[in-house]
Parts: sequence; C-alpha cells; structure tokens
Amino acid sequence: MELEITSQVLLSAFGIAAIMGAVANKTSFCTMGAVSDWVNMGDTNRLRSWFLAIAVALFGVVLLEANQLITIDPSLPPYRNANFAWLRFIIGGLTFGVGMVYARGCGNKTLVRIGNGSIKSIFVLIVAGFFAYLMTKTAFYETLFHGWVTATSIDLTQFGINTQDLGGVIGGITGSQDINTVRTITGLLIVVLLMTLIFKSADFRSSYDDIFAGAAIGSTIVAAWYITGGSIGEQWKEAAEFMDVVPVGVASQSYTFINPMADTLYYLMTPSDTSLISFGVAALAGVITGSFIYSLLFRTFRIEWFISLGDFFSHIIGGILMGIGGVLSMGCTIGQGITGVSTLAMGSILTLVSIILGATISLKIIYYKMIYEDEGTFIKSFITALVDIKLLPESLRKLKAV
Repeated sequence: MELEITSQVLLSAFGIAAIMGAVANKTSFCTMGAVSDWVNMGDTNRLRSWFLAIAVALFGVVLLEANQLITIDPSLPPYRNANFAWLRFIIGGLTFGVGMVYARGCGNKTLVRIGNGSIKSIFVLIVAGFFAYLMTKTAFYETLFHGWVTATSIDLTQFGINTQDLGGVIGGITGSQDINTVRTITGLLIVVLLMTLIFKSADFRSSYDDIFAGAAIGSTIVAAWYITGGSIGEQWKEAAEFMDVVPVGVASQSYTFINPMADTLYYLMTPSDTSLISFGVAALAGVITGSFIYSLLFRTFRIEWFISLGDFFSHIIGGILMGIGGVLSMGCTIGQGITGVSTLAMGSILTLVSIILGATISLKIIYYKMIYEDEGTFIKSFITALVDIKLLPESLRKLKAV
C-alpha cells in the first residue's frame, strides 16, 4: 500500500509536469523571454502570460483551500513560514534573475530546451544542479549564507502573526479570528486585479498561444497542489510514516525546479536507492519528457551547441548563479514566481519582483555594452540601467538612451 500510493503521487507529478513541458515547448512559454520581450521590445504578451499563470494558480489554490480540499500548511518549501527571511529572498531573487539571463532561460526553460535538443542546457542543468547540491547537501550554505540570513530574518510571531502569507498577515494585524476567510477574500481580490491588468491589452487578448500557455501552466500548478495537499497527499504522508525507508520530500508541494536539480544529481549518485526519487525529481524528468515528445511529434527537435567560447562561459556562469540564487531564494520563476505566489507568501512575491529586477538590469547592461562597445563599460552600463528603471536620477545617466 505504501509503495502504491508513493508511485501514484510520483507518476502524477511526472505526468502533469510532462504536460507543462509540452505546453511550454509549443507556446514558447519562457519567463526570461518574457522579461526580455518587455525590456528590449516593449512586448508584454509573454509577461502577461506568466502573470496569467500566477492568477490561475492563485485562483485554484484559493478555491481549494476555501473548500478545505487541500492543506498546504506546512509545505515544501515552507512558503508560509512565519520566519520572514526578507534579505535572502531579495539577494537570491536578484542572483537568479541575473543567472537566467546568462543561461538563456530559467530552470523550467532549461528543461524544456533539453527536451528540444539543447546540449547547452544540459550543461546548465549540471552546473545549476551541482551548485544547488552544494547549497543543500554540504556546508556551503552554512558557511556563506546562514549567518546573515538568520541575522536579518524577522520572526513574525513576535507581532502575533503566525504566517507570512498576505491573508494571514492581514488577519493577524486586524485581529481576525477567521484567517481562512481573510485569505480567500485577499486572494480573490488579487486575482481580479491581475486578470483586469492582464486582459487590458487588446494585443494579448488576441494572442491565443500566450493565453493558452498561462492558463495551462497555472492549472498544472493547481493540479500538483491538489495531488500532494489533498486526500491522495494525506494518504501519501501517512503511508510514509510506516515505511522502513522514508522517501525524501514527502509533503504538500507543487512545481519548482532548482532544488530538484540538486536532488536529481544526488539520486544519480546512488540510483539503486529509489527513496531518493522525490516529487521534484519526477517533475524534472516529466518536463524534459513532455518537451521531448512534443519536439518529436511536431519535428522541432534540433541539436543545439555553443556558438562560441563566450557563449559557453555565459551559460556556465548563468548556471552557477541560478543554482545558488534559486536555493537562496527558495525557488525559481516557477517555484516562487507561480507556485509560491499562489500561496500569497510575501517571500514569494518579493522573490518574483527581485527576479524580474535582476533580469531587467542584466538585459539592459548587455544591451548597452553591445551598442556602445568599448565606451559602454560595465559600470557605465550598470548605472545607466538603474537610471532607465528609475532607481537612480536622470542626472547620473552615463550613456545616452537608445
């Protein structure tokens, strides 16, 4: 019985993730590409698609929680933890945002590209997975990050708040005794606001691929929450308590892809130990498989190799930054940007903003250095990028806007 329910959960994780991979391949759903389109061309369609996925995921979680069909407190990672480590979310998000620009895609896009034939993305997966492994399985995090993360964290319980999700925080501040109702109202109001802003664009309303991508990706996040946080998930957690060897990662969760890269490498070191096949490992394999099947069916599979030594180092640096930043921020553009935000966790929202900011600044620096060549030094490009996004006054501009 124990093995049967575990297999059911893992197969569900794999199957739903395969749908995600196929959809992302078909529609070119890419969070890095979404920021790039917006920054470089003023095209917001893919950005709106990403936020549509967030709105759909949030709406699904709100409905499931309101009807007591899922329990996501606690979850993996602990999105609603009352220990609000705000600085790790900011620095981790910024680091990940920079990394995904240099790696030409976030964690999910890396897996999709592997399924489509990218050797470059295999290197990114290995490097990001290795550094995520260092962060989660060795003393690397403890040595470099734990001290200042702990020192800057805010324990919300000292203010009478037992969770960091917006509904819980609002309920705690107002003294409400019915946190679930506050969560439901807060979540629905945010969904309405997001949907209004998303569909305000006539161009987006006619972009059926982007609408389909956002709705489908958001739905996969909800489906995973339902599997792990609902009745099947409860059976899974109960069964794990009676296993001689407890599988890793048994908890309410949805999709995220940086920690699972580390878990996958860890499993591959001892492939005979099937207890190391977690929900995340199954999900990672599912996205690659779904993308691969789509690429074969529609003949889009192409072997992709590095075009230069610079391209190689760009991907390697990107992988390093994604591995470190993704673990530090407790998630990627999917793990925090959609899954985490669907719980209304403040840390997830902060990470999402930081990832977009890090990617935006990186894209602008690359653009200015390309346009101005030798004159466009890193410092000048960096300062100009900050001026462009209104973080510094116009008087400090070093390069003329192009």
